[in-house]
Amino acid sequence: MTDVMTPKAPQWWKKPDVKKTAILWVVCTAVIGYVGAEFHVRNMVSPASETMSGVISLMRVFTWAAAPVAGLVAAMCLTVLTSKRHYGDNPPAEADHQVSNSPRATALWIVVSALLCLFALVGGFIVIQKDSSSLFDKSALQVNVTGQQWLWNFDYENGARSEDLYLPVNKPVVFHITSVDVKHSFWVVQMGIKMDANPGYTTEAAVTPNKIGVFDVRCTELCGLLHAYMQTKVHVVSQADYDAWLSIHVQIEKGA
Repeated sequence: MTDVMTPKAPQWWKKPDVKKTAILWVVCTAVIGYVGAEFHVRNMVSPASETMSGVISLMRVFTWAAAPVAGLVAAMCLTVLTSKRHYGDNPPAEADHQVSNSPRATALWIVVSALLCLFALVGGFIVIQKDSSSLFDKSALQVNVTGQQWLWNFDYENGARSEDLYLPVNKPVVFHITSVDVKHSFWVVQMGIKMDANPGYTTEAAVTPNKIGVFDVRCTELCGLLHAYMQTKVHVVSQADYDAWLSIHVQIEKGA
């Protein structure tokens, strides 16, 4: 009597659909990483501070870190959409390697996801700590920012006040932010600073402008009918020009 050898099923990583998914995973990861980190980030505003430059760099790093996860999901979707259809009540013969039935695959997914989350958490804390270092700089310029429907007021040292923000270049500044009516959010777009302005409370944010020019200040918290018009400009000038501007506005406030 002759024994008939039953052909052994190939290991799951040798299955055609698994190979196809792996190839698509590499392709999708590269495409998502490039489009997200290069096309999207390159179309952001030109930075006017190291803080904004750090935000852009962090977004690029986070995009590439998340690209393999998004790439795997996209690869699995493409594999399903481009594979032949199966009809009937029973699963297809090649479905014996379901990932959901693999403890190793589940454990790997959990570990990788946890490491990515830890990487994002630690990276974010490092950037926040670096950005907040100017809060303790005794030489930093102190500016009080007050939001109200629907404008910003800026109070400087020596009693000067303005509705447009003026700052000297390459000098740390600490904003003390509050509101007199409803909740607002103080956003200096090109400097990467965004902090809530809460009635009855003062929050702080710090930045060092590193580019002379005129930039945007906006409110990013829905605060009423004219919220979209609650915007102004920040003028970053040389130290000499700032001193001259401040002297004039101090005299104006004293004269008033």
